[in-house]
Amino acid sequence: MNETEYSMEKIDKVDLDRLASLAERNRNAFFARRERWWIYQDRIVAAALCQGAALHFVDGKSGVKDFDVWTFYATHPAGPFPARMVSHEDFGESKFGGNPNDAPNYRGRRIDLIGRAINCDVSADPIQSLRMYLSERRTRSARELARKAVVLIEPKDLRGTVIWPLSEPLSSGTTA
Repeated sequence: MNETEYSMEKIDKVDLDRLASLAERNRNAFFARRERWWIYQDRIVAAALCQGAALHFVDGKSGVKDFDVWTFYATHPAGPFPARMVSHEDFGESKFGGNPNDAPNYRGRRIDLIGRAINCDVSADPIQSLRMYLSERRTRSARELARKAVVLIEPKDLRGTVIWPLSEPLSSGTTA
């Protein structure tokens, strides 16, 4: 298997499907283990490929070191989402090979799975909700994510939609 820090292979729809499936499996396992957070399991606004791999999806030049998949939830009035909800999965054997700097138990690229609640309604438009979150840059996470790219993997009908960076500035009443 190809072992390089950054893979230059193109990320395609099949890869996004696989990331979405692994993210869903990871979320289901999280909620099965943690009853306290069940209030969030039906509040998913979107899941997205973010940071370096998302930028590679957009420009084809950045390379894939790992996959950062974020699931965004609508904030629940009963309490905050756990701020440190981070776990890791293995993408498995694929055209991306492995990163020699990852732990030896990874057969392929590491996937970092992160959850965050954002201030929006559960039925809100996922594109507009995430663009608002990123453009306001109120949190460290939002500022870091806004530095690169964000590509939706859920909802399924929007899979592959590049929602960040914006081609035009976001203003109230304007869609980008």
